[in-house]
Amino acid sequence: MSGPQLDKSLWGGAERFDDVLERIRGRREEFEAQHFVSDDIVKDFRDIGIYRAFVPKEFGGDERTPIEFLTAIEAIAEADGSAGWVASFGVCESYLGGLPLESVHETWKDPDAVFAGAMFPLQKAEVVDGKYVVNGRWRWASGCMSADRIGVGIMPDEEGALPRMAVLDPSQVEIDQSSWDMHGMAGTGSFDVVVDNVTVDPEWTFVRGGACTPEGPFFQYPTIAIAAQVLAVTSVGIARAAMDIVTETDHQSATGAPSVGDRDYVRIEMAKAEARWRAARLFFYDSIQTAWDKLVAGEELDIETKNMMRLSCTHVTRECAAVVETAYFVSGMSSAERANHMSRCFRDVHLPTQHAFMGEMTYQEAGAALFGRPTSPGYI
Repeated sequence: MSGPQLDKSLWGGAERFDDVLERIRGRREEFEAQHFVSDDIVKDFRDIGIYRAFVPKEFGGDERTPIEFLTAIEAIAEADGSAGWVASFGVCESYLGGLPLESVHETWKDPDAVFAGAMFPLQKAEVVDGKYVVNGRWRWASGCMSADRIGVGIMPDEEGALPRMAVLDPSQVEIDQSSWDMHGMAGTGSFDVVVDNVTVDPEWTFVRGGACTPEGPFFQYPTIAIAAQVLAVTSVGIARAAMDIVTETDHQSATGAPSVGDRDYVRIEMAKAEARWRAARLFFYDSIQTAWDKLVAGEELDIETKNMMRLSCTHVTRECAAVVETAYFVSGMSSAERANHMSRCFRDVHLPTQHAFMGEMTYQEAGAALFGRPTSPGYI
């Protein structure tokens, strides 16, 4: 075993979940061409419970565990990386849980509501009559095309202020669809959003990375860690898809050379890749289960536990990128064809390696924690 396995019964049942995955596979080119996942697929995510995963049951949610959620995102990313990335924002309660409790309860009136956030670059917000006046442009609002609420990062223009996220109605936000043109995760709809002179009550803002107001183990879970985990796990699904393309296709070379599976070097490299994927996946999920068990038992998380959660994210992201590179290299010329899903896997798996949550700096921070040195704000 390489770690926990997906329980499809939690997500509308096996037949319904598999149908959603098949629909995604058939429309990957569509998402990539238009640069966002189509609204009917996001509706599928709503229907099977992706966006109510962490909403308490008393408010119509399902109260899933992090591992239950992450294995579902992994499977969706195996079908298509961009779809997995967009579905990953079903973790939005870790964001919105930072709102005052009354505002959180307001968001839960629709437990299936979709949230998209764009934190950076932080924009200064003037304070007028105790409210924030929000203006500016923000990058990388993944999934904003189908969002019911959109958050943007602000720095209130007042002494001692901390960076906050202001939660807006989509009608108050302009989406610039010309702004997302990446070679990887092209279908995530991570467009720029623009806000022009919108006044926001403090009750609809929160400190990103701050404490959540609802009670329960999930709302004690480190918010930066879960934000990194839901993105890192897309790499796990993409890498699995790439390896399966090689072993399940096992195609004959156009030149008449032996089929892929009959080449000794391919067998060796794919065996190594399988081992790397399984080991990295196991470390990733083990760090999550360790933290969850402690929270359920009412314990506070120690620095080591938090550090392993972050380190395992970076590790699994980098290892999965290497695994896909191996699968790509042994597949030959056909893997470079743009329409070949191997080519898409190659492009998609490298985008998470560029994200700040899994960037090279996280190794420096993890090392600091190992030596008992202070880490930078926002790491853990």
